[in-house]
Amino acid sequence: MIKLFSVYIPGRMVLLATSDTVVIASALVATLAFGFPPGISPRLAHEQALLKITVACLVCLVCMYYYDLYESQVFANLWEVITRLIQVVGTACLILALLYYAYPSVELNGGSLLLGFAMIGLFLIAWRKIFQTLNGLAQRTLVLGRGPLGSSLARELKDRPEFGMRLVGCLDEPPECGEDGIAVDGADELERAMEVIEHARASKVIVAMEGCPGQPTLDLLQRLKRRGIKVENGADVYERVTGKTSFDSQHMRGQVFSPGFQISRAMQFYKRLSSIVVSLTGILFTLPLMGLIALAIRLDSPGGAIFRQKRIGKGGKLFLLYKFRSMRINADADGVPRPAQENDERLTRVGGWLRKSRLDELPQLYNILRGDMSLVGPRPFVPEQELVLADQIPYYRNRWAVTSGATGWAQVHRGYCSTLEDNEEKLGYDLFYIRNMSLGLDFLILFQTFKILILGRGGR
Repeated sequence: MIKLFSVYIPGRMVLLATSDTVVIASALVATLAFGFPPGISPRLAHEQALLKITVACLVCLVCMYYYDLYESQVFANLWEVITRLIQVVGTACLILALLYYAYPSVELNGGSLLLGFAMIGLFLIAWRKIFQTLNGLAQRTLVLGRGPLGSSLARELKDRPEFGMRLVGCLDEPPECGEDGIAVDGADELERAMEVIEHARASKVIVAMEGCPGQPTLDLLQRLKRRGIKVENGADVYERVTGKTSFDSQHMRGQVFSPGFQISRAMQFYKRLSSIVVSLTGILFTLPLMGLIALAIRLDSPGGAIFRQKRIGKGGKLFLLYKFRSMRINADADGVPRPAQENDERLTRVGGWLRKSRLDELPQLYNILRGDMSLVGPRPFVPEQELVLADQIPYYRNRWAVTSGATGWAQVHRGYCSTLEDNEEKLGYDLFYIRNMSLGLDFLILFQTFKILILGRGGR
């Protein structure tokens, strides 16, 4: 795995994206070199040929990213890949046609473009099939422990083949040992555990035990390392694979002494400065749009255009959050705020459209300018919801260690949360962000947020 923007990215996905670039460029170079039809196409020595190929490559790669061709659930399904690659080719052709109309100097010859994209589609489909076959040559991995962490890791490894780890089994340790497991608790069990690992031909063992391992387990791990088998901590692997923090008690105790949750003054200065610049620019550019939205809200339903609500921010302090009103006045008659649901009857006609487009969030630019919020950070919730979750979920108050954000690491990975388990998972993403906060991670979150906004995902 490669660490980029404070996040671990599967090395195989980086290799796939790089190889896709080579395939796309090769197809375009071939069409420029040989021409279509013969005699009128430009040669490779043609002025700005490299620029034209680069522009076409970038458009194709952006389209592939937006069609989720680097996501696990799509990557493993060849027919889904083929369908989306056809969509990529069509979308890329449309975007390039508009781009060439605006900037004729970067235009590829029409015949070359059509032939090139036909070759791109065929080459990419063939290469994805080859890559999927090669991806099956993964590191044989065994998980030690079947507690919550071990079970979660096993599911992730099965669902995420791009990380190059093939799950070949689970080995139990007391007290989680099931009927089909082997407990590492004494010399006899130690030998049996070694036999299981050797029979599975595992080259890596991930330790996902609940609590501290006992002496027999430590002896086993030392023997494995002497035999050249890689041993890794389960909580660390879980963070790298999922991008969220594990609530394993041993791992959380270790975080007390880790550099996470200690935000440097330089990072605080950057976040405040960037928030001021972005919010001021955003307000200036969207002020006419916000005026039209406010007018539409007033004409659609009685009541003011701006909705104000208390939220919990940094240090657990309350602040007023501003949004465009999307629900009827007194929608929550009992006074208890409830999250929006699918086809929520409380929404107005304009409000439903505002929520799906996320334009109801525009007034939060004022919150960002004031310093109540940052552009990126954990999303603030209403006090009633926050305090209940803080009582039910361990370490929940840690998300108040930094300024709340208009978007965040949890928001680009999870939509609305309706259950306690959903909020626990979302907290895992928030704590990961706080521990790994960086300029690069903020840019990555903003890039992914832009994708969500463009595709209209997750809005209610």
